[in-house]
Amino acid sequence: MDFVIKHQIRGRLRVQCSGFAAVRRFSLRQADMITYYLERCSGVLKVKVYDRTAGIAVTYAENAAGSAAENVLSALRHLDLSDPKLESLVPERTGTELNRSYQNKLLSLITRHFFCKWFLPMPLRTLLTAYRTLTFVKKGCQSLAARRLDVAVLDATAISASMLRRDTDTAGSVIFLLNIGELLEEWTYRKSVDDLARSMSLNIKKVWLQKDGRELEVPLDAVQKNDLIIVKMGATIPLDGVVASGEAMVNQASLTGEALAVRKETGVTVYAGTVVEEGELVVRVSGRAGETRYERIIKMIEGSEKLKSNVESDAMHLADRLVPYSLLGTAVVYLLTRNVTKALSILMVDFSCALKLSMPLAVLSAMRECSTNKITVKGGKFLEAVAEADTIVFDKTGTLTKAQPTVPEIMTFNGYTRETALTYAACLEEHFPHSVANAIVRQAEQEGLLHDEMHTKVEYIVAHGIVSHVNGLRIVIGSGHFVFDDEKCVVPPGEEAQYENCPAEYSHIYMAVGGVLAAIICIRDPLRAEAPEVIRALRRCGFRQIVMMTGDNKRTAANIAASIGIEEFYAEVLPEDKAKYIEQVKLQGHKVIMVGDGINDSPALSASNAGIAIAEGADIAREIADITIAADDLRQLIILKQLSTLLLQRIHANYNFVIGFNLGLIVLGVGGVITPAASALLHNLSTIGVGLHSMTDLLPEAEKASAV
Repeated sequence: MDFVIKHQIRGRLRVQCSGFAAVRRFSLRQADMITYYLERCSGVLKVKVYDRTAGIAVTYAENAAGSAAENVLSALRHLDLSDPKLESLVPERTGTELNRSYQNKLLSLITRHFFCKWFLPMPLRTLLTAYRTLTFVKKGCQSLAARRLDVAVLDATAISASMLRRDTDTAGSVIFLLNIGELLEEWTYRKSVDDLARSMSLNIKKVWLQKDGRELEVPLDAVQKNDLIIVKMGATIPLDGVVASGEAMVNQASLTGEALAVRKETGVTVYAGTVVEEGELVVRVSGRAGETRYERIIKMIEGSEKLKSNVESDAMHLADRLVPYSLLGTAVVYLLTRNVTKALSILMVDFSCALKLSMPLAVLSAMRECSTNKITVKGGKFLEAVAEADTIVFDKTGTLTKAQPTVPEIMTFNGYTRETALTYAACLEEHFPHSVANAIVRQAEQEGLLHDEMHTKVEYIVAHGIVSHVNGLRIVIGSGHFVFDDEKCVVPPGEEAQYENCPAEYSHIYMAVGGVLAAIICIRDPLRAEAPEVIRALRRCGFRQIVMMTGDNKRTAANIAASIGIEEFYAEVLPEDKAKYIEQVKLQGHKVIMVGDGINDSPALSASNAGIAIAEGADIAREIADITIAADDLRQLIILKQLSTLLLQRIHANYNFVIGFNLGLIVLGVGGVITPAASALLHNLSTIGVGLHSMTDLLPEAEKASAV
């Protein structure tokens, strides 16, 4: 693509397309393609495409200014908008069209208002204002018919009173400002819900296909209608369909908000995005991947009142409770002064309008800001829980560690070779994707070991291990507790010394065949480099109690806890132990956050005030969790805590400002200092101002950069 550099400073570059098209502009789809294309460049932080003028602005990391700038310029030179590969980079929905539609609505509303005010004759302007007044009167009457004294009644009364006084300009201004506020609220709400829904959409690349009696792992795009796919415990159902065989308990919270799993059996419909909690299903595909999931998520978010924060709900209820007092104040002032102007000064000022606008905007904008930082939050109540939490509990594997384990050593027993042991282990583990299972499968691939399906049906036992049969022998793989205590397997006679001398610096996966230990697979799971820094920062952010819980042995857990600065830890715990601990801490009056990534973390995630899942963890963990963070950096927990705290501060600040400012307007109006028109103008301008302020980012860019 040909372009001209219009402006360049350290960390920012702006270019103008030259020669792309005679009209010198991009379509919305082309703007999205350029955005997603450039965001893939190393060092790029933000891309803004001005489609109407064919301009592009790129912000990149200053500490890599030279290399990042060169990457961007090189990418622009090679950009070809006719390349079909660019289309694959862009999601089906990006939010660009939504934003453009509301920009046009806002521009149209402002243009119509000032055209009518400046160019229409007074009689026509009066008729038009009277017609628009009827809409507000209708809403007010509907509220009265439902025995509600809410903001609709107050708005209808204020506008009607102005019209009866023949103060058309005041009535028109109030209508205009109310429409602006309503449009801005709707825009921000729709955008926040849209961003949240897209971040919750499916990201599944491969599925298990049942064909000719075999299980084959294939790309999701290769699945056709009426194909049979296998969905195992803990996995997301990737496609709408009907259960062909099997029984399972399916968590549908992402679509219906139901807390309890629903039983699914042969002949019952299942939906893309729901998760199998227990059991296994064979599903006959009836629709494309996530075909209607986006719309379902939108409906779930919009209809889920339980996701509102307590502070937000209290403010909204207070807003409605204040309406009768505004109406009463208007009547009292008129009775005492017999001055319509002073009485209307109270009527033109209502507390509820600003409170009802600013509170949801603040919460939804905070959720949007979380989304831009790769943090998905399912409701305002969870941000409030994070802000108020004083205890945070971490799972170890995949959370405090990188979830990129390796297999440095395999100890074999009972005559088994390394190749045989690793082949058996990989053959079973490939059915249950987890960081440790992936490491075993990856090690087998690196050693060129083929592991065709040589076993019978694989059974997964949560937080314990896997059971199957190979060549007629029962094979189990999992924790030491599972293999030796539950399954009663034994160490081969004469090999006890080798068993006792297994390396202490590693975590261990045990495999037994026919009741006898066959191998110990050593797992090295490196600690996240940022973990010690994050633990210190979380303490500074207000967490008084930081706990680590793991199924590993006590010696390994103690080493990990000491290296990252966690004083309280629990080793060799089961899933129910984690949940039980959290319930006990909550009973002591604490608010608890749980951070985990595995199937075995699900009970604890549910038990906490706010469960946080790692994005690349188990599907069921993400589904049950209230918040999901990207897997690449734990510093996002710091950003989440800061955003949550700042959100509550903003809500309280908005509340204090609205009450104080509007009381001031009422005093000035009753005192005759300002007219009802001025009072209405200042009130509505302050309402829009509070709303616009609530839409701004909570965390300055500098603080985000320092956190991440």
